[in-house]
Amino acid sequence: MQHAYPFHLRAMRADDLDAVLAVQAACYPPAMQEAAAVVLARLRAAGECCVVAQDAEGVCGYLFAYPSSLGMVTPLGAEFAPARDADTLYLHDLSVAPRAHGRGLARRLVEYLLARAHGLRSSALVSVQDTAGFWKALGYEAAEVDGGDARAALATYPGVARYMVRTLTGPGAPSPNCSSRRP
Repeated sequence: MQHAYPFHLRAMRADDLDAVLAVQAACYPPAMQEAAAVVLARLRAAGECCVVAQDAEGVCGYLFAYPSSLGMVTPLGAEFAPARDADTLYLHDLSVAPRAHGRGLARRLVEYLLARAHGLRSSALVSVQDTAGFWKALGYEAAEVDGGDARAALATYPGVARYMVRTLTGPGAPSPNCSSRRP
């Protein structure tokens, strides 16, 4: 019998930056690691949509997201540009530290933010590092991107990168509230 892994989810803070970068370094090859200044700018642009998982040792996972428009792709290493009339919750970066793999944290981080995507019709992301199966299990399907800008942004990711979309359902307010400050 597997015992529950003790962790909690909370809003990301600026003082989590070093821990977030450490998780990123443990999960991505150097070509996919994003600069501290970019990570901090994303937190400032869409802090209500950025969440961490914390265990007894500290931050063990995170998810960066922001309100966007369906079909828009954030290039690797670019800052977030939240859409004024958002219809999509764009999940940009999900990482779980190796010490916490296999504990369901990635799924919980995604479910946590999706539950707060009030009024948004869809969620989208770029699947990298052979993770399409994980995303498919969460209801995402591969989708084509339209327009040269989106295709160029997708091409900034090394290896196979797939744009994936999930339709969201349910009532909600017309604006996103990705993170209530209490998970």
